[in-house]
Amino acid sequence: MTTHAPHTAQARHQKLSAEIKHHRDLYYNQEAPELSDAEYDALEQELRALEAQYPDLHTVDSPTEQVGAEISSKFAPVQHGVPMLSLDNAFAPEDVADFEKSIRRFLRLPPEEALAFAAEPKIDGLSCSLLYVNGKLVRAATRGDGRTGEDITENVRTIKDVPHVLSGAGHPERIEIRGEVYYPLADFAAMNAKAAEEGGKVFANPRNAASGALRQLDATITASRPLRFFAYTWGEVIDGPEPNDIVDQIEKYQKFHDRYPTQTSVLKVFREWGFQVNPRSATTENSDGLLKIYEAIQRDRSGLGYDIDGVVYKVDRLDYQRRLGFVSRSPRWAIAHKFPAEQALTYLKAIDIQVGRIGTLTPVARLEPVNVGGVVVSNVTLHNADEIARKDIRIGDLVRVQRAGDVIPQIVGVELSERPDGTEAYAFPTVCPCPLKTAVVRELNLKGEEGVARRCTGEHACPHQRVEYLKYVVSRKVLDIEGLGEKQLQKFSEEGLIREPADIFTLEARDKTSLTPLRNREGMGETSARNLFKAIEERRQLPLDRFIAALGVKGVGETTARLLARAYHSESAFRDAMTALAAGDEEVKAALDNMDQVGPSLVAALIDFFSNDHNVGIYERFEAQLTVQDAEAVAGDSAVSGKTVVFTGTLEKMTRDEAKAQAERLGAKVAGSVSAKTHIVVAGPGAGSKLKKAAELGVQVMTEDEWLSFIGVA
Repeated sequence: MTTHAPHTAQARHQKLSAEIKHHRDLYYNQEAPELSDAEYDALEQELRALEAQYPDLHTVDSPTEQVGAEISSKFAPVQHGVPMLSLDNAFAPEDVADFEKSIRRFLRLPPEEALAFAAEPKIDGLSCSLLYVNGKLVRAATRGDGRTGEDITENVRTIKDVPHVLSGAGHPERIEIRGEVYYPLADFAAMNAKAAEEGGKVFANPRNAASGALRQLDATITASRPLRFFAYTWGEVIDGPEPNDIVDQIEKYQKFHDRYPTQTSVLKVFREWGFQVNPRSATTENSDGLLKIYEAIQRDRSGLGYDIDGVVYKVDRLDYQRRLGFVSRSPRWAIAHKFPAEQALTYLKAIDIQVGRIGTLTPVARLEPVNVGGVVVSNVTLHNADEIARKDIRIGDLVRVQRAGDVIPQIVGVELSERPDGTEAYAFPTVCPCPLKTAVVRELNLKGEEGVARRCTGEHACPHQRVEYLKYVVSRKVLDIEGLGEKQLQKFSEEGLIREPADIFTLEARDKTSLTPLRNREGMGETSARNLFKAIEERRQLPLDRFIAALGVKGVGETTARLLARAYHSESAFRDAMTALAAGDEEVKAALDNMDQVGPSLVAALIDFFSNDHNVGIYERFEAQLTVQDAEAVAGDSAVSGKTVVFTGTLEKMTRDEAKAQAERLGAKVAGSVSAKTHIVVAGPGAGSKLKKAAELGVQVMTEDEWLSFIGVA
């Protein structure tokens, strides 16, 4: 891993953070990933190494503190009693040895003392949390973003491995049983074969099929799919009557762990309660034992009957788990040892160029279809021009394709000995493939240096960018207009009916005077046209955060739009601030810079957007068609209203995300770093540089208990 000097570390950290957030958005929200699992993991590993080298860079808004994806609006939200976190990854035997060493170092265990681990296959399915109250299943939820999932109770009730009532005895009054929903390989193959014969949807892999089955709005469809479930852990546990307070809850949780002191003993009682527990779950000692289990499971992988992508290791003793606790978004006491990617050879037939919403040109390799690990691969992203040049990929080459993490395909190399004579290095386009043939330039970073991405300079005049932008505007997380999907929007855009967001809301008025009204068009009709206009009209009342998101400012997605809406409260205040920012107002810029989750790149993007007369025109015409609703007000009369709070160290009575949300509801501003403007630092065990900085600046420091008492919760 590259070692950075202090003067370059912050810039690299900002760039990595932006890249990771961008690729998470592509993967989770847009379902259009650009990187393989291995390439994405490499970005995260570099970011973690950088934060280890410079701890001040590790803030609460870092991607290393975030888990999962935003939840879907199709299902009701469910707040997990205990967050569903992710696991750190191991890729080599050395990583597993380091995992054991770090645990011994933390617990101060001598090398000669045996350290027991539980190991089990890492199922490639969909994480699910089941809540049982008095032994009865009352709710099932997806992982979501780790804190809030989707309510899929009725669908999960159709899975035969999920008991509606717990068997045996000794189950707590309230417990979240967690595990993985998966699709058996034989059933998956049979379903795909039948779908192919009937012209139906063919799934790329069993995980996608399981996810699709669980997210059906009609539970009878889920019931027709042979889904299975392995239980492997637990979340919230209340062993006794409903607790009176947080201390009582901890005591009731402790009773459960006193009865079942190890991971292995909990899995045993899961079986007694009626759950399926993976038969390859095993207990061993030390990293050498873990590697033996890993090798055995990898050897038997193809015969298991379900997809796995590695082996999960957990410290077996629960008292050790509690002592080890968590770091960032992952437990210290567990890790996922990933399997290497599967590979295959095929020919590269062509390289196509796709233009994204903000004009980024992405090269896509068109391949002779090849089966890689059970999935037919015919298209692979090549990411950017530098990647093509680095690997010297040429049309006509025999290339090696792998599915990193058994999911996203990538070209890992070229078989140079098989290269045909006369092939030429690929020349990346210097003009956009759109009809305007607009110039293509390299994007610049904050220092004015050229980056790897190439972008069309046509802005929304470029048909590709305009259409992709409009697709984003009508998407579920922005306007969410029923009846105006991507295909319909594409058609309206090509015909010139919709060229910018304001056109959506003037469509009905223009249609009344049109020679070819929508109701007379093929595939539309009177009812469809009327329903579309009604759906558009319903969106004229638009919350401020969705309005900001709809502008399409680079780097401003759903989360950042909410942050800006909360900061400015009204559209007029937001517009005035952005106008001042574009005019060079340093006070507005400083206020933005000091906001949690806002960095220099986002400030620069806002300045660029509001300095552009074309963009401002789009903004004004769009706003004129709407009633933009003010952001929801937060408490203004609490003890912390208007104060800036920083949380650091390990919180023991709530997660950091819960503490942050609680503080924001009370009107506080939560920052990621300590400055002279910080009012309170809440420090838990393990607090480091932020606590030291608070002492230097004379900022008030509270323990978690003092904080809870201060806000009236304790």
